[in-house]
Amino acid sequence: MSQKERAKFGSKLGMILATAGGAVGLGNVWRFPYMTGQNGGAAFILIYIGCILLLGLPCMISEFIIGRHAASNTARAYTKLSNGTPWKWVGYLGVLTGFLITGYYAVVSGWCLQYGMASVVNHLHGSPEYFKTYFTDFSTNPWKPIVWASIILLITHYIIIHGVRNGIERASKVMMPALFILLLVLVVASCLLPGAERGVEFLLKPDFSKVTKDVFLGALGQSFYSLSIAMGCICTYASYYSRHTKLVNSAVQIGLIDTFVAVLAGLIIFPAAFSVGVNPDSGPSLIFITLPNVFEQAFAGMPILGYVISLAFYLLLSMAALTSLISLHEVSTAFFQEELHISRNRAAMIVTSCCILIGAVCSLSLIGWDALTIAGMSLFDMFDFVTGQIFLPVGGMLTCIFIGWYVPKKIVKDEFTNWGTLKGSVFGIYYFLIRFVCPLAILAIFLHQLGVV
Repeated sequence: MSQKERAKFGSKLGMILATAGGAVGLGNVWRFPYMTGQNGGAAFILIYIGCILLLGLPCMISEFIIGRHAASNTARAYTKLSNGTPWKWVGYLGVLTGFLITGYYAVVSGWCLQYGMASVVNHLHGSPEYFKTYFTDFSTNPWKPIVWASIILLITHYIIIHGVRNGIERASKVMMPALFILLLVLVVASCLLPGAERGVEFLLKPDFSKVTKDVFLGALGQSFYSLSIAMGCICTYASYYSRHTKLVNSAVQIGLIDTFVAVLAGLIIFPAAFSVGVNPDSGPSLIFITLPNVFEQAFAGMPILGYVISLAFYLLLSMAALTSLISLHEVSTAFFQEELHISRNRAAMIVTSCCILIGAVCSLSLIGWDALTIAGMSLFDMFDFVTGQIFLPVGGMLTCIFIGWYVPKKIVKDEFTNWGTLKGSVFGIYYFLIRFVCPLAILAIFLHQLGVV
């Protein structure tokens, strides 16, 4: 596919919603609210916003510049800008990272889809022990999670094969507004519960006494991962951007949407949890064990409303998972299509088939089979560790160094200012951040995850 023939997003709204959809995922719904509540409430949010400005947005803009300038898949984009030097492998690392994440992320996405169906048939009611047993029995079943992971990957496949405008953009224009509507409905329902104000206070009241070095590093990490940095998604989507797209404005809008979704998710979870005296936990237990119990108790006097709320919440989770899967899938699809010179349908089929296989292996590893463990760690956890704690920070740090120290400054500034047609008053700040601050910040995240700092 030549550059002239390359697909483009059809509208600014579609472009923003598609890219924001790639950033918004399950981490927004459970990880951000939990970290906020446990690390100073509004104090953490303020630190997080600062980290978005200092780390998240500069990194996002850098990937925008690489993707739009090269108008190619992520691997080829880095190859073009690096003139074939070893820097090209940073692009290949991004594609590999996105590909592996697609496989194991589909497993958790399938859990969301299954819980949505369980809500439809009204299976999500019972004692706290029931919900714990329900999740354990399902997640360790040898075939059910694989079926649901395959279903959500096939839905993703269907959207991907219809192309950038008729597939990704059209789906984003439907799912993202629907996601916002569901968020607002659930926030209102949760905040109207008796005692909900304690949950709002827990989430939004600043408590600077809890702010420590670990809180700052946690906020840095959340700002990095929340915007899908170094997964190839941003770079790939930027390759479909118009030459008139204002990269800085787009990055700010996407950052605002991503943060807005995360805060609203907290306003669903904590008011409902505090209204029934349940202390929300982190991780899968929050959304698959604790919250079903919370909804069951909170709306015990209004079972029909409880049914609707539970269904709406897991529909919300499924859509958040799906928008992320679409962007991850597109990274690999674009790569295979352009590098192997094959049709989009064939490229998507390769990705879908391989990711179903990866998802199946990761799911089976949770059963506890010794053959699917490495150093006592399940393949699911191993994929999560390698991609999340090694590939992503390394890829992000190398991208910052690549843009800040290797790519000619003129190219970077031309893309940043749309070839001088926009004011470049903040370019100096951006360039300083990407050369010095961002690489050091990502290095701190990397060392913190490994327990060094």
